[in-house]
Amino acid sequence: MRIGLAGAGRIGARHAAALCELPEVEALVVADADAARARALAARLTGAWSGAPAERKAPDGPPLPGGAAGRPSAEILTAGSSGPPGSSDGRAVDIRAAGDVADLFSAGLDGLVVAAATDAHADLVERALAAGLPVFCEKPLASDVDGTFQIVASAKKAGVPVQVGFQRRFDAGNAAAREALASGRLGWLHTVRSCSFDPAPPPPEYVPTSGGLFRDCVIHDLDLIRFVTGREVVRVMASGANRGEDFFRENGDVDTGSALLVLDDGTLAQVSATRYNAAGYDARLELFGSKDSIVAGLDGRTPVTAVPEHGEGPPNPYAGFLERFSDAYDAELRAFVDVVAGRRANPCPPEDALEAFYLAEACELSMREGRVVGAGEVRR
Repeated sequence: MRIGLAGAGRIGARHAAALCELPEVEALVVADADAARARALAARLTGAWSGAPAERKAPDGPPLPGGAAGRPSAEILTAGSSGPPGSSDGRAVDIRAAGDVADLFSAGLDGLVVAAATDAHADLVERALAAGLPVFCEKPLASDVDGTFQIVASAKKAGVPVQVGFQRRFDAGNAAAREALASGRLGWLHTVRSCSFDPAPPPPEYVPTSGGLFRDCVIHDLDLIRFVTGREVVRVMASGANRGEDFFRENGDVDTGSALLVLDDGTLAQVSATRYNAAGYDARLELFGSKDSIVAGLDGRTPVTAVPEHGEGPPNPYAGFLERFSDAYDAELRAFVDVVAGRRANPCPPEDALEAFYLAEACELSMREGRVVGAGEVRR
């Protein structure tokens, strides 16, 4: 299988390493709007894989997937190199840097992974659909509802799968929570709580194009609640606050937000998010039912401390989402390869991304206008 990767930044580097570990992937073609960055990805990964597994890290990222006996999962081969490297299981993996992103569409690909800048997502997905290429795209599919709606229509017309990168669906804890609820173990569900707490705010230059806290961050919680419960949200009430850096307020954003959701069976769901959780990265999902209650995302690295205190907090709390959801990122790419091979149905279609975007829009509208917003108000 020959896979293309559009985007050579932090998440692109991580995806490149994970794709090389998949036995079906025989070749990987990497491209970026900055061709030098695509070539540099090769050098960075090769250097990062020179040590033991625990020492192998992507620049400013989590440990990269490692091979057996401390071997790198693959070495990067850029155009002009002498031959294909080997994966950790001895396979030859041909990894090349394309001259530019346009070259991906003439590279004989079987599928495309889009991890480029957000404003490039929609065009790359549309081009992949026009070429008949199954595509995996990091969220968001587009920068607004209209663009997302158009991709849903294009995907239906093309009959080509578009898998959206809502990686929390593939987290083992979240999957177990979904199964527990479906089994009846919890009884009837009355309350859901989900949180997304970043340890520190993003750079100021990120905020103007982020879409805001609800579209950028809370959208993961909104998708997860729909996925785990199997219910639809009928109305929301949201609020936000700014108590940190001025650049959030200056860009019409908030650094902390919460939303109360009413699901179509009467279940209440609460979502909380902040850019300021210095204890570490915290993403948990709690389900409370008439028979039992469970939590996903609570382990020895969750940045919380019980009081009265039993010693200090975790010695090595999660530093960010790439670390917290490392296994989930691997799992979603394994699923995509299965989709490309025709072995499974699309686990996260664009229609679900559109629904999550609708709910993020409803939260944003509720916060701005200080009122309850029905989900139907924002749907097309």
